[in-house]
This record gives sequence, structure tokens and C-alpha cells, in this order.
Amino acid sequence: MLGIIGGSGFYNAGYAENIRHLEMVTEYSDVAVPIELIETDKPFAFLARHGKDHHIPPHEINFRANIDALRQAGVTEIVAINAVGGIAEGTGPGSIIVPDQLIDYTWGRHSTFCGQSKRFVQHVDFSFPFDKALSDKLVSAVNVINDQSGAARPVMAGGVYGVTQGPRLETAAEIKKMRRDGCDIVGMTAMPEAVLAREASINYALIALSVNWAAGILPSEVTMDEIKAVLADGHQFLRRVIARIIDG
Repeated sequence: MLGIIGGSGFYNAGYAENIRHLEMVTEYSDVAVPIELIETDKPFAFLARHGKDHHIPPHEINFRANIDALRQAGVTEIVAINAVGGIAEGTGPGSIIVPDQLIDYTWGRHSTFCGQSKRFVQHVDFSFPFDKALSDKLVSAVNVINDQSGAARPVMAGGVYGVTQGPRLETAAEIKKMRRDGCDIVGMTAMPEAVLAREASINYALIALSVNWAAGILPSEVTMDEIKAVLADGHQFLRRVIARIIDG
């Protein structure tokens, strides 16, 4: 079964019917993880990464509980939706990126299921953090929606996602360093989500909406009003992409 993890601006599955609300209990949290199970011909699960009212900041997300809850619900592949900042050419506000690599700059996050007394140490291969077949489906779906709508929304197939701690945005110097490191986009939530999915044997791919140029790319500062406007504009487009993946 497919699982959708919604990031900023995506707090529900977008369905009014055939919804079963689950409260999944895991060993990684004292609080149950809420999941929407959409029981249609092609059922799927939805989890709001930041909570329904965006009250969980990136560094406080219980990634282990989220991934384990989706695993318990029967999810075997995950499409994650992320809002990011653009660094490389072609990743400006409104563009879509389906990355194939990442660099992790976070710290202090529980980044493995290992370490629990009843779990064996697991050294997973993480050379290629995103599932290629699922990523290819996302790129294809974006291109189809572009064709159907007559839009020309830019899409980057591949690219490096730099994962920062948050919740603050980055300094111009940090983005300059990340650019030298080879990062194409910057966000705060791809890790340890991606590696935990790998440990749980769940195929994982990510579709990112660029909502701003990262710090220092333009001379002006980043404003939340601009970010919210791009999120609102890209929301329905991404909904259509996800619907195509679900139906596919």
C-alpha cells in the first residue's frame, strides 16, 4: 500500500469520504500517531508530518514513530511531499524537484531504529537514498499534469537535497557552503525520514516544491508571505500529481 507524507501546506489527504482515522501506537512515542486511511479501490495512507495544524517543528518530528506507524498500517512505499528552497539554476519558486541524492546536515535526531534492546544492529546500504522506480513515476506524473493543464511548471529529475536542522532558515554563508557541497535544494525534513524508511524496507521517494530562493541567492531577504503564496499556488498541482500516483 502507498503512504503519503504531507509536508508544509499538506495537512490532510484531500478526501471527504471513505476515510478511516487510525491512531497508531508505537514503541517510539507515548503519543499515538494519527493516520488517515483512504479506503477506495486503491487504498492509501496519509500522515501529516508537522501535524494537522503545523505545530511540530522539523527538529521535533518523531520520525521513528511516523515511519513505524506507517509500516504497521501496511505501507510498503512512501511518497513524501516537501517544501524546499532553491539553490541551483532551475529550482526557483514554483518549480518541482524529484531528488536522487541528499546530504544530511542535521544533528541530534533519532536517525535509526537500531539501539533498541530487541533490535539487531542494521547496516543498511544508503548509496542511493530514493527509490528510482517510484521517483521515475513522480517525474512522469508531473510531466503528464503539465501537458494536461498546458502549464510549463519546471521540473528537475534528480538533484541533491541538503537537509538542515531548522526551524530557522539558513544564512547566506551556509547556502554558499551547501552550493559548494553540491546541493541543489535545501529543506529540513528528508532526514532521517528517508533512512528510517530504508531500515523499515519501505520504498521511499520525494517530490519537492520550491517555495523560495535560498538565502543569498537573491539580494532580498526571504519572507513567509512569499513562501505561503507559492505554496498556495503549487498545492493543487501537487494534489493532481499525487492523485495520478495513487491511481497508477
